[in-house]
Amino acid sequence: MSVPETGGVPETGGKESGGAPLWVQTLTVTTADQTHALGAALAGVLRAGDLLVLTGELGAGKTTFTQGLGEGLGVREGIISPTFVLVRIHPNLPEGPRPGGPDLVHVDAYRLGSAAEIDDIDLENTLDSAVTVVEWGRDRVEHLTESRLEVELHRQLGGAAPAHQTGNGALDFESEDDDEARTIIIRGFGPRWAEQPVLAAEGIS
Repeated sequence: MSVPETGGVPETGGKESGGAPLWVQTLTVTTADQTHALGAALAGVLRAGDLLVLTGELGAGKTTFTQGLGEGLGVREGIISPTFVLVRIHPNLPEGPRPGGPDLVHVDAYRLGSAAEIDDIDLENTLDSAVTVVEWGRDRVEHLTESRLEVELHRQLGGAAPAHQTGNGALDFESEDDDEARTIIIRGFGPRWAEQPVLAAEGIS
């Protein structure tokens, strides 16, 4: 895992995005295991009340990243692509690595057309007590809190991964078991993220 560019990257954000980020970190991962490890590393700096906006085309690694995040937070296993589930709550495990830590709320905003529709699912009820990850939440969740992280994943070869049939007959649109290189861009917004966190994981400096 290499870090070609970190911090201090000027970028202009529009009104919908809540202004420009305070910092930008760009990472390159070459395996699914590294994507998973990066999620686990980021979990180490998260706390209850943190909001993450996760974007990336199908197959970019969003589910793998979120599974690593959940492992690092010590929540119940079973994190899957939320393609068919709008909101899923993964409770913290007393026997996990962070007993007493926050739950993980995993949201799919792909089919939600506006911030008003986000309000309809009552994320405010869990926002302060959990780490909330909203896939495709850009321009929809910025009003929920003054601080957030945006995590954007890109397959470097481009194009979405094809859908695969699963054992129960459902289609898995988030096939991420290949080891194509990915670029992961993390942006920090608001006072909670005034300082860029140090991600303590193998290959990250």
